[in-house]
Amino acid sequence: MSEKRRIVSSRHLAEGEGWETSEVEYGLIIAYNAFHRWMTRCMAAAGNSDLTPLEILVLHNVNHRGKDKRLGDICFLLNIEDSHTVNYALKKLVRMELISSEKRGKEVFYRTSPAGQALCEAYRTVRQRCLIDGMSNFDLSGDELREIASSLRSLSGQYDQASRAAASL
Repeated sequence: MSEKRRIVSSRHLAEGEGWETSEVEYGLIIAYNAFHRWMTRCMAAAGNSDLTPLEILVLHNVNHRGKDKRLGDICFLLNIEDSHTVNYALKKLVRMELISSEKRGKEVFYRTSPAGQALCEAYRTVRQRCLIDGMSNFDLSGDELREIASSLRSLSGQYDQASRAAASL
């Protein structure tokens, strides 16, 4: 049986030992871009075409479980190092009246407004109709999807460790 074709983004990174990692990285690249495109189009279909992928992620994170969130909480949960980009997203979402902020001591806490909650629910409806309903045609069970999610979280830890190592060079 012939060897399967290697599908990579950069041949020079796929030569020698560990070439499979380049295949994973290419998969991450196209999944990342497809996911960003999906989020913006889903949000546009839900009624707001003015949000970037980061702003959409922040809005959903602030809405998560109906709990007030701090900037640091949001950055931690989304694994975002550059808090300035998240802070900018929060300010834009406040200006758009999708979230509100409240200063408590030195900390600022954010929560979704009724308009933000309604937009998240509209996004959920579009997501169900356009993505989830079509997943039945996808040849993976819920347990298999959970395993992929677990693997991606573990892989992110490996990339975080590698980035710390690279920063110390």
